[in-house]
Amino acid sequence: MTWFQREARFISRPEIEEMVQRTLDEAKERLGIAELKRVLLLPPDITRAHSGSGWITERFYQLLDDAGAEVHVIPTLGQHVPHTPEDNRWMFGSIPEERIHAHDWKGGVTNVGTVPAEYVKEMTGGAVDWEMPVDLNTMTVTEQWDLIVHVGHVVPHEVLGFANHNKNYFIGLGGKRLIGSSHMASAVYGIENNLGNLVTPVRACFNYAEDHFLADLPDVYFQVVMDYDDDAKLAHTGVYVGDDLETYLAAARASGEQNFTTFDEPVKKIVAVMQEDEFRATWVANKAVYRTRMAMADGGELLVIAPGVERFGEQPEVDALIRKYGYISKDEVLELYKTEADMQDIPHGTAHLVHGSSEGRFTITYAPGKLSKEEIESVGYQYMDLQDALRRYDPAVMKDGWNTMDDGEEVFYISTPSAGLWSTKEKLAQRANHELHG
Repeated sequence: MTWFQREARFISRPEIEEMVQRTLDEAKERLGIAELKRVLLLPPDITRAHSGSGWITERFYQLLDDAGAEVHVIPTLGQHVPHTPEDNRWMFGSIPEERIHAHDWKGGVTNVGTVPAEYVKEMTGGAVDWEMPVDLNTMTVTEQWDLIVHVGHVVPHEVLGFANHNKNYFIGLGGKRLIGSSHMASAVYGIENNLGNLVTPVRACFNYAEDHFLADLPDVYFQVVMDYDDDAKLAHTGVYVGDDLETYLAAARASGEQNFTTFDEPVKKIVAVMQEDEFRATWVANKAVYRTRMAMADGGELLVIAPGVERFGEQPEVDALIRKYGYISKDEVLELYKTEADMQDIPHGTAHLVHGSSEGRFTITYAPGKLSKEEIESVGYQYMDLQDALRRYDPAVMKDGWNTMDDGEEVFYISTPSAGLWSTKEKLAQRANHELHG
């Protein structure tokens, strides 16, 4: 059930820190725990650092450590590159490095069950008919914990409709088979049928898995929602704490109200900036593509300014897959997937090729920090020199929303694409209709 929630135009850090203490107090009462001796904290990884999840996790750690608990932290990386010690210090502050553990999505997982193929087929409306083996982080599911706390930011998401909640388990702490089967299912079902829907087919499968295989875990979700303040900075507007699906749904509804930007007409030019200290591969920087694609006009251009991008994939084999095939259409990918062994071996990478494609509708231009023009163009994108992009669309000068350049060019500027969803009203209506009747 939902333990408690707080919604306000903006919620201060001290208020959130008080809710961290309340969460621990209520956990003991609600779960019947006399003393919290051993606790696991599950925050997002560095690509969601802007949510404040790092200092929220640090506050949980401090309170528990002061009370004498043994506390461990596993950033829910999924298959992202593990944090460096410097990353951990930057995100989690004073939490000791030896208490922060890297998730190993290949060798560090244990199977706890399987979502049956029949259920997956039913949830996807027959689009796919494979099972989802639920392989999860071994430390999480085999060791004894008095409490497991999920910390995260609920925001529109291309696979699950909205991020966080049990995504932390099944993607963030998932194994190769689960990450691959779920991502490929979402790609086949269609990214624009997932974005911003409360319960997508893959989310439904994860809810099944949580109910059937993780019901005995002593866990709680501490979820935040954010919106832009008067200074165009992201600030907290909601905190939702509880151990059930309704806790997620309340946060997702709030995110849907605050984090969607709609247009009457498609946008011809969008400029999006992916922060250098968070986004180092197109795998994660392509959130700029996912979150704006429903707003883009046919024949329009999305410019992604990504000074931290130095590679395509998060692992060498995914990087090689992207370089080999490029970002191509869903139909092309599904045809190749039938015969190509490398695609079949890493289906989460194959799904990413679809997610990062404009399906030929609009141009995607990248201004990366450390990839060459030849590399960018080889995967189907156009290239712009980073310094040229920064001079023309200076983040210190541009304002979120519509901007008119000196030569009269009209562009829509987005400083944090990962924090929202941009769409025409028509596309959003089609998406909502698909959820109701698809």
